[in-house]
This record gives sequence, structure tokens and C-alpha cells, in this order.
Amino acid sequence: MVKETLDKDLDRIEKIGFQASQSSGSYKPLALAVLFLLIVWAFSASVTTTGEHSTLIIIAAIIGGYMALNIGANDVANNVGPAVGSRALTMLGALVIAAIFEAAGAILAGGDVVNTIQKGIINPALMQSSEIFIWAMMSALFAAALWVNVATWVGAPVSTTHAVVGGVMGAGIAAEGFAVVNWDTMSAIAASWVISPIMGGGIAAIFLAFIKYNIIYKKDKVAAARRWVPLLVAIMAGVFSAYLVTKGFKKIWKADPITVFILSVAFFALTFAAVRPMINRAARGMENRNKSVRALFTIPLICSAALLSFAHGANDVANAVGPLAAIVSTSTTGAIGAKVGIPLWVMLIGAAGLSAGLFLFGPKLIRAVGEQITKMNPMRAYCVALSAGITVLIASAFGLPVSSTHIAVGAVFGVGFFREWDTERRARLLRANLRAEKIHPESNLPVTEEEISNNRRKKLVRRSQLMTIVAAWIITVPCAALLAAGIFLLVAYFAT
Repeated sequence: MVKETLDKDLDRIEKIGFQASQSSGSYKPLALAVLFLLIVWAFSASVTTTGEHSTLIIIAAIIGGYMALNIGANDVANNVGPAVGSRALTMLGALVIAAIFEAAGAILAGGDVVNTIQKGIINPALMQSSEIFIWAMMSALFAAALWVNVATWVGAPVSTTHAVVGGVMGAGIAAEGFAVVNWDTMSAIAASWVISPIMGGGIAAIFLAFIKYNIIYKKDKVAAARRWVPLLVAIMAGVFSAYLVTKGFKKIWKADPITVFILSVAFFALTFAAVRPMINRAARGMENRNKSVRALFTIPLICSAALLSFAHGANDVANAVGPLAAIVSTSTTGAIGAKVGIPLWVMLIGAAGLSAGLFLFGPKLIRAVGEQITKMNPMRAYCVALSAGITVLIASAFGLPVSSTHIAVGAVFGVGFFREWDTERRARLLRANLRAEKIHPESNLPVTEEEISNNRRKKLVRRSQLMTIVAAWIITVPCAALLAAGIFLLVAYFAT
């Protein structure tokens, strides 16, 4: 009896010790994040010249670093989440690839000029003074970072661009009233909340349907894969070449539409010519089953994750350093300009923050996007990645300010809901065949009751995750705006 009691007590102590170690481990990322911000503090202090606004610049740099951490923790998950969920990439591999290509995109293709008023959200000419403008930008940046931090904590992938837009709008209204806001631009952004996920989901579902009906549901899957996989990979190459030129390198090289089209067609043709013999060799001796075909999509999927990360780093680093660059420029020159140059040290803070946030906090959102919405495999993840590239290109052609986050997550939902619909369609077909005592149309075997029960409608998309994400999307701009307005009013109250 005594021995049993002691054993139970030892088990409890071991469990408590394990839980304590897990708890202490959860504080390590937070401690490292604080260390990163301290490094940003020291770094910005060393590069900032002494002057009247040097303290403001250092504070703004710390806030910019905090925003960059949150972008890395939340937004980057959309580029690599599906690849991790499909097991094409390990978590560590995804983190390394995303960190390298995000930083490369930010530093190499981030450009030297950004629109510091975030696409004309507010009119800087209506600001009473440069000091008020600086307070407004700091409030907007801090509010956006806080909101993205909250979204990451609850596991909701949100648009950091929309968070910054809401922050700039709220701080501008608090500073100068509603007249300072460009409401036409805000209306276009609001429309993108609906357009982005629907377009992304629809395109992803179309490609998944094409793969299923032309490869997976064929009797000879290997022969179908030889015919169609080279074409699908070539389409991805053509789309991503146009995507990189249009989005990734737009700030260092502006190509006209004809040049983009020619490059896209050239990459399509070269990829098709190179991939076709590779697929034919890989298909020799391949088993005629779905798992074998899925493996053919792994390498294109890894490449797409890298390219999406590069383009994301080139574009979205401005969400972290755009307002910071505006503060630095206005503080040093006293002029409120619509466009300012980004100093290299500011860009380095943004790039380092993206990578640090990804490593410290990114796995949570990567799992949310890649595993918790719907089950992924390389083919489904390929459809998500391709949809992201195509949707951004279509939106850019029509001048729509879409969110890459909304597109990618919408594509994941589109894949899941298509699978639900297709499963129910096939279940109805099987039930009809059974009632008519027919043969299975694909396997040429009699349909059984077990097949019917295994193919009834299943919910393949987690509804709770859907509601959480949609709710977060809807309230991102107003919440960021309210936070920014409150922060600005507090700063203005204590500063005057």
C-alpha cells in the first residue's frame, strides 16, 4: 500500500515537473522577442544622429521591430502552411526556407521608396504639423502590431496590410477628423475582404477538380500523371514568373504587361520542356495509386513556398517599416511627404523582425493554416499556392487591393469545401448504383453497403476555425482603427 502511494506521488511529481518545464519553455520565445527588441533599441540608437527627435525615432524603431515580429508570426504562415500540412516540408524546413526568402525579398527587392500613407488612406497635407503626423504614424504602427499580436494569440491568420490601413485611418481621424480619410480607397479595401477569399477559393477548387477528374479518378493514374503533371508544373512556373516580376521586383524593376506576358510564356515553355522527361522517368515503375501521384507535386510545392515568401518579403516589409520610414523622414527633414526613402538600417530591422517572428511564433499559425482548417496533401497544397499567384495577378490587372492572407486562407477553404461537395456527389452516385444493382463506374466491381457508408457526406472543413477566421477578418480594420485612435489621443494628451 505504501509503495503504491509513493508510486502515485512520484507520478504526480513527474507530471507537475513536465508541465512546469513545458510552461517555462513557452516563455522562451517571449524572452527572445524581448531580447530582439532590446537589440533593435541599441541598433537604432547607434545609427540615429543626435537631434531633437532622436528619442522618437528610437521608440518608432522599437515599435517597427515589434510589428515585424508579428508579421513574421502571422502573415508568413500563409506561404508555407499548406506545404507543411501536406508533409512536403517539415516545420524546420519551412521555417528556414521562409526566413531566408522573406529576408531576401525584403532586402533585395523591397525597394527604396514606399507609400508611407499606405496607398492614400489619409491626406497628409491636412495634418496640422509634422509632430502630429509623427504621433499618428507611431499610433497606427503600434495599434496594428497589437492587433496582429492578438490575432496570432487566438490562432487567426489576418491581413497585416489591413491592420496597418485601419491603424492609419483611426489615427488620422483622431488627429484631424473624418475629412482626412480617403473613403474611396477604404471602400475598395472593404470590397477586397469579400473578393480575395472567394476568388482564391474558387480558383483553388477549379484546379483541384481538374486534377481529380483528369488524374486521380482515372483507371491508369500514372499515364494520366505523365500527360498532365508537366503541364500543371509549367503553368505554375509561368504564373510565378509573372507574379515575381509584378509583385516581387516591382519596386526595383517595373515591367510593362507585354514584357511580363513574354517572360511568363517563356518560363512556361522552358519548364514544360524540362519537366516532361523528368516526370516520365519518375513514373517508370510507379504504383498505380494516389500516393504515388501526389509525390510528383512535392518539389514544385517547395519551390512555390520559397517564391511566395520572397514576394511576400518584398511587399509586406513595408507594413512594418513604411510608417517607421515616414517617422524617420519627417523627424529629420520636418517635411510631411507622401513618399520617402527607406534607410538601409530601417529595412534591416524589418527583414530581421520577419525572420525572428517566424521562428519564435510562426509554427502556431503555420499549423493553423496547414492542418487545422482542412487536411492537406501535396496536390491540394499545390492548388492553394497556384491560386495565390493567379489571384494576385488578376487582382493587380483590375487594380483591386487584395490581401495575400485572405487569398491563401480562402484557397485552403475552397479546397476543403470542394472535397466535401465531391465526396457527397460520389456518395449519391454509389447509392444510386447500389439501388439499381449496377457495377461501380470506376473499379468495375459490385458496389457494397460498406462503400456507401464510407462515402456519406463528411465535414472536411473545421467550422469553428472558419468562424474564428472570418470574425477576425471582419473586425481587423475597425479594431485597429479604434486602437490607433485611442493610442493617439493618449499620446497627444500627455505630450501637450
